[in-house]
Amino acid sequence: MAIIKSVRGFTPVIGRNVFLADNAVVVGDVVIGDDCSIWFSAVLRGDVNSIRIGNKVNIQDGAVLHTLYKKSITEIGNNVSVGHNVTIHGAKICDNVLVGIGSTILDHVVVNSNTIIAANALVLTGTVVEPNSVYAGVPAKKVKEIEPEQTAEMINKIANNYLMYAEWYKDD
Repeated sequence: MAIIKSVRGFTPVIGRNVFLADNAVVVGDVVIGDDCSIWFSAVLRGDVNSIRIGNKVNIQDGAVLHTLYKKSITEIGNNVSVGHNVTIHGAKICDNVLVGIGSTILDHVVVNSNTIIAANALVLTGTVVEPNSVYAGVPAKKVKEIEPEQTAEMINKIANNYLMYAEWYKDD
């Protein structure tokens, strides 16, 4: 069973139809929307500030979400896929975003909608990621623009797949 822990008077709030893997950790001031999945070894640590997650979000294996004490919060919009071993620290991720495997997104970053952060990218503090774009590299830079329809199709497919995967675990 997932570790769900209150801290500093904050208890996580978890929406409907949410899958929490057996060793997922959700601590403190965390709100998770509906139709989400938090996978194995993922940590959502809302001990020092807020973490807000929209609907139809998947936080994949080994991802870590955290914040700066009294200085940043982590916000994840709707229909977002956060890849394996991603770190998001005090950033805002808008709707319809794919954060690639192993990426790091630092404090006060805004990742606008219909965007892909490539695998292993490092998005530096304060960066504003343009919508309808792919960002890659260390540090991450815009490498190309993409059509919103193209992005939406791919991101929806991944998000829908993770809803399906979560159902497999609920049935067992």
